[in-house]
Amino acid sequence: MPLRLPDRLPAIDLLKQENIFDIRPLRIAILNLMPLKITTETDLIRLLSNTPLQLEISFMKLQSHTPKNTPIEHMMMFYRDFAEMRHEKYDGMIVTGAPVEQLEFEEVSYWNEITDIFEWAKTHVTSTLYICWAAQAGLYYHYGVPKYPLPMKMFGIFPQKPLDPRLPIFRGFDDEFMMPHSRHTEIHREDILANPELTLIAESEDSGVSIVMARGGREFFITGHLEYAPNTLDNEYKRDKDIRKDVAPPLHYYKNDNPNNPPMVTWRSHANLFYTNWVNYYVYQETPYNIDDIT
Repeated sequence: MPLRLPDRLPAIDLLKQENIFDIRPLRIAILNLMPLKITTETDLIRLLSNTPLQLEISFMKLQSHTPKNTPIEHMMMFYRDFAEMRHEKYDGMIVTGAPVEQLEFEEVSYWNEITDIFEWAKTHVTSTLYICWAAQAGLYYHYGVPKYPLPMKMFGIFPQKPLDPRLPIFRGFDDEFMMPHSRHTEIHREDILANPELTLIAESEDSGVSIVMARGGREFFITGHLEYAPNTLDNEYKRDKDIRKDVAPPLHYYKNDNPNNPPMVTWRSHANLFYTNWVNYYVYQETPYNIDDIT
């Protein structure tokens, strides 16, 4: 918490020696794999901005993949290759979803590079959030957990239940919270429970495995999209229904499940809480003062 103290107060010099006043910005890396990168940047920064802590955001890109939906000028100005960042350490990291979930992991063109990043994050990042496809990819790479195709797309807003409300990541949560999902594959509960290194911390009767934690909170795997803006699923539905005839509206999203009505936003308060809790309890309170001490 910021303090305003009288000039030349003796306590200031003494406490500076204990690093009390030399609070450095927390360094957060974001590997943005989503096609509409500017939209995803906005979604994540909106949530991260709620913490009173000072954050320094760095955007990472892959050398082995060239985005098609974001201007090259934007990528050159705001993103750096992993090769440029791999010798640096970060307090936190976010790896987004990607539109490749119907491919086998090894068939993804940048699989070798992204698994190199996953391995690097284990020793160079205090806590990492893996979102949607990245969650499935991270669970597969780190812990051998497979993904399974769904008969129909998991598409909509679904209630989730925290399984251990005492965890700091759920501080301030209700007994149930909502989460957007938009995916064609899933993780099975029994595969998570069979691995003693993994803890299932939230799930849904409708959408299944929701959040998995590993390494005491150094890794979180989130199968949905708490970061989504109010209109994201609406835009996706309207885009896809103009291309295919078999696209169903997202469930529990429009008022009365009628796509002619506007979306109902039911997940934003818990999304803000989740990201604020992650930054506070799993990044700020766990990361060493000297960032080079992260191991």
